[in-house]
Amino acid sequence: MSLGLLCRRCTRSFTSQFSVVSQSTRQLSSTPVVFGTSPPKKLTKKHLLTIEKRRAARRAQNAYEHEKMTLLDAIAILRSVEVARPHSTYELTIRTAMSRGSPVPTGRINLPREAKPKKETRILVFAEGRQAEEARRAGAHTVGGLELIESVATGKYNNYTTILCTTSLIRGIASKLGRVLGPRGLMPSERRGTVTDDIEGYLSRLSGTTEWRGDKSGTIRMPIAKMHFPIEDVVKNVTLFVTNVKRATGNLKDGESNADGKVEKGKKKSKSIKPVNSITRILLSSTQGPGIQIKDI
Repeated sequence: MSLGLLCRRCTRSFTSQFSVVSQSTRQLSSTPVVFGTSPPKKLTKKHLLTIEKRRAARRAQNAYEHEKMTLLDAIAILRSVEVARPHSTYELTIRTAMSRGSPVPTGRINLPREAKPKKETRILVFAEGRQAEEARRAGAHTVGGLELIESVATGKYNNYTTILCTTSLIRGIASKLGRVLGPRGLMPSERRGTVTDDIEGYLSRLSGTTEWRGDKSGTIRMPIAKMHFPIEDVVKNVTLFVTNVKRATGNLKDGESNADGKVEKGKKKSKSIKPVNSITRILLSSTQGPGIQIKDI
């Protein structure tokens, strides 16, 4: 079959080398198809744990994982960002690896120099007899026995910030007020120290302190200082608060040294073993500044 083209050397026309292929019908086989793949193997608990660890390690990695600074460097950067806002607030964020079912981290602290004015504390005490008289002398706003249960359940004392109870009355109020006070974090419990027979001693320790509390994910946020504070005051507030959180989360036992290498006075080593809620990250930020991860506290 000539294509109508000429070769430059031999002046002959090109001839196609293609031949017409006759269409033929495809013969299909009726043999059933057999798959040779085997069913997936069941993973053991050890393999599942290894996979979960790898996934957790990948989730922990981010672009800012290795960008850490000392506390003094972070303070210097935030002060330069907020140079036109001397009344801006430093905020300290502590993230913990709170496992499912573990209690929300909480505690009380008295900072050397408060960043914000303290809120008014309203105290209700379930007590009777001599302990009720001690609670009134110590400054409790409302003191009573089981007759207060109905008023608390109806929301009469919703503006109260602290509720204490003696050990003799806790069983009487736990079944009726657990669902009311529990979600608000006000239900008295032995773990938090709000179920006690030393009401007067607890109220004396309560005066002048500020309560801090983490959220459901275990993240704790606290306004720690003002931008116009001297750097020494900011460092003292941050160091004291981090030490307080470490004790509350079990990362620092009673009697161990704090961030300054000193042992707090009046602290005795506790024999009870507290579950450890490890701290994963400590960030210092400001009103308009970025969050900077701290590496030396």
